[in-house]
Amino acid sequence: MSDITMNLCFSGDPSTSGSNARKLSGTQLKNMEQQNGIVGHKFTRRQKQRKTKPTSDASSSQRSKAEALIRAHMDKHIKKHEEASEEHQFRKNNSFTKHPSCQTSSHHQPSLSVTAGAGVPSKFLAIDCEMVGTGPKGCVSQLARCSVVTYEGDVVYDKFIKPSMPVTNYRTRWSGIRPCDLSNATPFHQARKEVLKLLMGKVVVGHAVHNDFKVLQYSHPPAMTRDTSRIPLLNEKAGFNKRQCVALKKLTKAIFNRDIQAGCRGHSSVEDARATMELYKVVEDEWEKTLASGQPVGSGGS
Repeated sequence: MSDITMNLCFSGDPSTSGSNARKLSGTQLKNMEQQNGIVGHKFTRRQKQRKTKPTSDASSSQRSKAEALIRAHMDKHIKKHEEASEEHQFRKNNSFTKHPSCQTSSHHQPSLSVTAGAGVPSKFLAIDCEMVGTGPKGCVSQLARCSVVTYEGDVVYDKFIKPSMPVTNYRTRWSGIRPCDLSNATPFHQARKEVLKLLMGKVVVGHAVHNDFKVLQYSHPPAMTRDTSRIPLLNEKAGFNKRQCVALKKLTKAIFNRDIQAGCRGHSSVEDARATMELYKVVEDEWEKTLASGQPVGSGGS
């Protein structure tokens, strides 16, 4: 093979090619071409890697975003569960309950849990109702809120109820009911069915409970009714006359030294129902023994 000459400039400047030129044989040139080919191959591979690197970075970024979304979703559910648990514990341990319209959820789905214990406490429910006035000058009482709690004080029903007649007096000072509370309230006939379904077969505890039954248009069996406003045993423990019909607020203060129905926002039917159940527990053993023996206890079981 004939020799092929080539000028190789070591400095990279064409102007110096004369002084720094070097003659290469065909074999040397071929070797250089092979080396250059290898170098070119390596260079091409590096270029491909550089091109694919952004794609890899994009995939990594997408994975990171997906993982962050999953973590945020899990954290949200964990936080929601913890808040629900804390709210349930607070309601169980405290007798005071906010007005339904001030709570996150104003309606509690009716559900009764069976609880083991002396006297089969799952058989007992306490009820309290708030009324508004309808008719001329608001003289006709109609149901506007009903709350039912278990023996342990857990809420199983608490709803605003829309009266069947136009409200002419909200009695907010006592009832705690405002016009906005009844705008989307449960219709009376629907609420009545829900409440009566809960009370069926239960021992119902209430304070002057005949008033609650009246606005529900309902009559509960006397043997299954416990009215804390008509039990001499309770009045005795509170220091009142046996025959006196004492207000729930006074009995609660006298026995537990706790204020209820305080402030200007009106009564809370949940708070009143819980207080009634607690009063019943104070005389439960004596009251039930007296009823079982057939001895008179004032108006006792009716």
